[in-house]
Amino acid sequence: MLISYNWLRELTDTKLSPQELRERLTNVGLAVDAVEERDADYVLDVEVPSNRGDCLSHVGIARELAVIENAGVQSPKSQIENANGKTSDFASVEIRDPDLCPRYAARIVRGVKIAPSPEWLRKRLEVLGQRPINNVADITNYVLHELGQPLHAFDLAKLTESRIIVRCAEKDETITTLDGVERNLDKEMLVIADARRPVAVAGVMGGEDSEISNATTDVLIESAYFDPASVRRTAKLLGLHTEASHRFERGTDPEGVSQAQERCVALICEIAGGVATEDALDVYPTRKDKKIVSIRPERVEAITSLSVPTAESVRILKSLGFSLSEEASARLTFTVPSWRHDVAIEEDLIEEVARHTGYDRIGTELPPSSLSGEYHSRERHKRALRRSLSALGFDEAINLSFIELTNDFDLIPEFGGLSEDNLVTLTNPIVEEASRMRQTLLPGLLNSIRHNINHGIRDVCLFELGRLFVANEPGQLPREREALALAATGGAVAADRAQADRELDFFDLKGALEAGVTAMNLPPLDFASAEVIHLQPGQAAEISFNGVRVGSIGRLAETIAGQFKFRQPIFIAEVDLTTLLEIEELPVLYSPLPRFPSILRDVSLLLDRKITVAELLRAVHDQKVEHFVGAKFVGTYEGEGIPEGKRSVTLRFEYRADDRTLRDEEVDELHWPLVKALQENFNAEVR
Repeated sequence: MLISYNWLRELTDTKLSPQELRERLTNVGLAVDAVEERDADYVLDVEVPSNRGDCLSHVGIARELAVIENAGVQSPKSQIENANGKTSDFASVEIRDPDLCPRYAARIVRGVKIAPSPEWLRKRLEVLGQRPINNVADITNYVLHELGQPLHAFDLAKLTESRIIVRCAEKDETITTLDGVERNLDKEMLVIADARRPVAVAGVMGGEDSEISNATTDVLIESAYFDPASVRRTAKLLGLHTEASHRFERGTDPEGVSQAQERCVALICEIAGGVATEDALDVYPTRKDKKIVSIRPERVEAITSLSVPTAESVRILKSLGFSLSEEASARLTFTVPSWRHDVAIEEDLIEEVARHTGYDRIGTELPPSSLSGEYHSRERHKRALRRSLSALGFDEAINLSFIELTNDFDLIPEFGGLSEDNLVTLTNPIVEEASRMRQTLLPGLLNSIRHNINHGIRDVCLFELGRLFVANEPGQLPREREALALAATGGAVAADRAQADRELDFFDLKGALEAGVTAMNLPPLDFASAEVIHLQPGQAAEISFNGVRVGSIGRLAETIAGQFKFRQPIFIAEVDLTTLLEIEELPVLYSPLPRFPSILRDVSLLLDRKITVAELLRAVHDQKVEHFVGAKFVGTYEGEGIPEGKRSVTLRFEYRADDRTLRDEEVDELHWPLVKALQENFNAEVR
């Protein structure tokens, strides 16, 4: 928002230079982005927070400046002379939707002469980047910048039956706005209408049919308070962002409606001539109760560490417009001014005191505690998981919890399938493309992969730990689960090497996940071939524990890879971390190193390709052979000499006795019956 330095000097008689003013306003939370010299004036570009609609005016900024300099604000004076007649004799006002328009005031000025504005008024608007139009329109814009209250002037002769009806638009209703564009309205848009048609879009822009022209003699001045959410929706749908909508969206002062209107009417009578009516048609069905908020002086220091005398706190709040209604030794009670929609609780008042005392004076210290700190019971496992994955070359990603709706991914089993009923949707998202609470970590992780590839980094290994959300019963908070997701693509790059030795594959990702589970001291997971929506058929597996599915792993499906414009294989996995963290840890066992050597036997089995190594190893352990230590996978072979549909799997068996060195004959007696059992169970041949 642009603020005129000369205008501020008129309101506050400030002694600060524009550059000093820039620094002081920035320090109290009203960042001044730039100061520019224009036509014997300086213009300050002030960044006003969205909850401070009261500062979208020169008077609002002047209030802040008055606190800084311990001065006062010279409120603009309005004096209407020679008023004559009742407004009700010339017009009528009806509000049909008081929820969207709690207050509407109309006042008439008869016999005006439309002409160019005087030089001082034109210069004041031009320095703020406002194009002068005519004296009446310029006065409404002047008051908007002065008091922050948008106003609108109608040509009374163009209002059918001289009626003002505040209502929602009817089906298929249209209006041509002041910019000459015909706009389609829907039933939820609030309009200002006469007896026949809409003449303005409430809080956004007036209509072309009722605008002021050189032939205008009688004007109706509108001053109103509109619901911020309604104006925001209408402006967004119509693609209109105006000075008026910008202020109504952030909340104007409902009690300042009549003051701004009187100021506007007085200036019109003074500059454009004419006679004003004696009163206004002020329709105000339900007045808002004044807010009362108390502050305990000692809480200022307790919350902010700032030691502020009570008298100084009172001065700051009074200068900002808060009225001290009750004063006690331990509590001060203030009436909140009608223009401060953002103040409701004690901490809000403390923030006002802290702003003007100085955020830079707030000290840094650790919060006091009478208890020794400790990690959450699950934090130890997650720290071990992070260390393990980092050691394997994975980087941790942190993505937004808000994503765009997508049906391309299977969810973790605990959430079931994706449907409109279980989505958690934001009613007022910051970004339209991120309007849903995420139910999977994979879209965010894939976006991170794409971001790296777009920047020339093709060898990427990422993991993310985060929360997922699914809708609960009506009136209840969403259900949450923690999840772990991994993604890998490109080549496997060794430490201190510039070039990858080989391409990453499914087993790199599987090994990383298994290493992470081992680091958490949990039992091993089971992997089985499965069909998963977002994974490539034949290169996908479900992850389970004790027969309960906890996630999936595999190569990203080509259809989804095409959407992200990936030109290299992407391997991804996602598991329900909450379920894993609920699994009981394995006991940590200690035993002396073996005194006697082991005997190793390698066996290559020719078997059906559908038989997995996990099934083989499980069958080996189920035999419970004496002196059997364990079996490990060596490798597979497919190619020349191997029938189609078959493959050769090599396993290494280890045998050892605790009291002696085993002889080959003893090992053979144990080993070959075990191999024969595998042959029978899996219809295998020994190569």
